[in-house]
Amino acid sequence: MKLYNTPMKVISTNSAPAAIGPYSQAIVVDGLLFASGQIPLSPETGNVVSGGIKEQAEQVMKNIAAVLAAAGSDFTKVVKTTCFLITMDDFAAFNEIYAKYFTEKPARSCIAVSALPKGVSVEVEVIAKVS
Repeated sequence: MKLYNTPMKVISTNSAPAAIGPYSQAIVVDGLLFASGQIPLSPETGNVVSGGIKEQAEQVMKNIAAVLAAAGSDFTKVVKTTCFLITMDDFAAFNEIYAKYFTEKPARSCIAVSALPKGVSVEVEVIAKVS
């Protein structure tokens, strides 16, 4: 049974960090982009950006913007986010950065996890409409 009407399209851009495992930066199918979680890696160096939760969240948003743009989308077309934080103590500071980018207030889940790849403090994945 086919679950979608069109072939899946892999989205890949050098403006966001390369996948660090066996996955794609994003997949588009039936007008929706399903993006893998973005962590605060610099696309130029592949290293975690320095600083605290705000600096890491800013880099995550830049990486998300690059993946969205590569698919012909943007933050205003995001319908759902899932946010992972190492500690809920970072919740308010993370929200301050998040609110600057997700002005349309998509549906969201935000959970604390015990660990994230490369020891980062935040990861965000998105689902968005594409043009």
